[in-house]
Parts: sequence; C-alpha cells; structure tokens
Amino acid sequence: MPPVNRQNVLRANVGSQDAAGVEMHGDQLNVSVATVRELLGQQFPHWADRAITAAPFAGAGNALFRLGDDLVVRLPRHPGSAAAIEVELRWLPLMAAQLPLAIPAPVAAGVPADVFPHRWAVFRWLSGARLDIKTDVDPLDVAARLGQFVAALQGIEIATAPASLRPNPLDGDGSEVRDDIRILGADRIVDVTLATAVWESAVVTPPCRRPVWIHGDLFPMNLLADRGRLSAVIDFDLMGAGDPAIDMLPAWAVLTAETRPLFRAASGVDDDTWIRGRGYALSAGLGAIRKYGTTGRPQAVAGRHALTQTVADYQHRT
Repeated sequence: MPPVNRQNVLRANVGSQDAAGVEMHGDQLNVSVATVRELLGQQFPHWADRAITAAPFAGAGNALFRLGDDLVVRLPRHPGSAAAIEVELRWLPLMAAQLPLAIPAPVAAGVPADVFPHRWAVFRWLSGARLDIKTDVDPLDVAARLGQFVAALQGIEIATAPASLRPNPLDGDGSEVRDDIRILGADRIVDVTLATAVWESAVVTPPCRRPVWIHGDLFPMNLLADRGRLSAVIDFDLMGAGDPAIDMLPAWAVLTAETRPLFRAASGVDDDTWIRGRGYALSAGLGAIRKYGTTGRPQAVAGRHALTQTVADYQHRT
C-alpha cells in the first residue's frame, strides 16, 4: 500500500462539521446515530436496541459511537481508514497479548451497505481519558510504559506485515517542512535558524535499515490514562511496517526533558533513529500548527509542545 501524502495527513483543509462536531472535509462521510442504528438492525440485530451515543473523541478518519457501556462502533470516513480497518481486524487480536498496554479489540466486522459504503467494525470500549485532557497522570509512568510499548511493538514479527501509510518520517524533499518553518517563523511561532537545524540534523542521518511494526500516530490524543497511569493506546489507522523513528514522536510531542530519557531507555532505539524521530516530531508539530493554528485545540497544543521541545532538545545537545 503506497504511503499517503504528508499534506493529506497533517494539513487537510478545515471544512464543515458532522453531527458529532467533528471537522469534515470534502472526501469524508457524514454519519449519525441513525446510520449506526440502521447498520446494526441489518447486520447485528442483537445490538440494535442498545443505547447509541457519539463518542467524544472521534477524529477526521473515523466516526465513533458508543454502543451501550462496553462497545464502540467505528465507521471509517474515507477509503484510507476503511483499508486500515482490514489491517486492524487481522493484526490487533494477534498483537494484544504481546503488548504491555491495552489496545482496541475487535468483536465484529460489518460490511458495506446502502446506508454506508465501507467496511466497519465494533470494538471493545477502552476506559480511560485521553492524555491531552488528563492532567493527573504520573509523567514518569507515561514515559516508561510508552517506551516499553514501543519496544514490544517493534519486537513483533514483521515478515507478513503490510507497509504503514506513514512509513518514513523524512518523506519527500523537505520543501514542505522548510516552507512551514519559513511561514511560522515569519509569525514568530518558531525560530527559523534553530528549527532548520533540527530538521537538517535529521536529514543527514543514515536511513532506516530494518523496518519494524509501528503505530504511526502516537500523539497524546491516542493515549489513554486510567487512575493516574498510562493504560491504553488507540487509533491504529497507520499501523504497519515502517521506520521506528516514527514512533519516537511522543518523546517531544508528549514528554519533557525530564521524562524523555526514560522513554528512550525503555524503547532501546539507536542514536540515528532518535535523531530522525526528533526531525519527524518537528515536522509533525509544524503541520499541526499550520492546520489548527495556535488555538487551544489538542492538536494545536501538541504541535506547539513538539516545536518547543525539539528545538530545546537540539540546543541542549549541541
């Protein structure tokens, strides 16, 4: 499966909102409780009478609806996310026992219908609050557990793994990153000289020699905490074989100078992977701010954190 364009992943134009308040783009489907009710009635009638409510953290890729207290219905909004469901249905059950944090567990697979054109699925509901809104979480626990999760994921056999939709953290010629730096530098959001140095330090490192399983999108919105500790990782849309540097993203998008060493030690990556990961975190932070601005939206907050942390980390190490 070919990689998606970085612009499509990080900088889609903001459009209208669906019934759950999620931003919609031109190629995305608007779905509702009525859509879910009809699909269940047709394909899983034993669940059709359950309470259905829009989940509070649906994203641009998928519409999520709570189904009673213990299930969640996921409907992909575009073909890319529909293809990802096929990968998740096959691989997530095999991975669950090998990972130290909870991950989505599929319990039923729906098929396309007149009311909805893509494959869809029902998963177990994972309790916990997203890390971007959970404030009473032990940061040392997050760093250590997340590093252990990444190491365990990378250790899973990859022989038949599909390629991730985001396999390369430094994809392309870098012109988009440099444009972002120039534009955001003009707005005094980023230091042009330092941000450019962070990016260039990543570009000159040797490329990945051995792809591994990656999650592909370890932003705080995809990490759940329960009772003060990191408990689960969600949203595996980009899972597949790729450069382990991709999953170094939370070192700068989530963690700080005090907790980053714990994450790195637990993940066990080499120096080149770490530096490529820092460059990718800068790139992702720039893209998030270009899309969401300097608002209080979780993506914008994570983007600003990534920019601040990557630049500060570069300064400290040079």
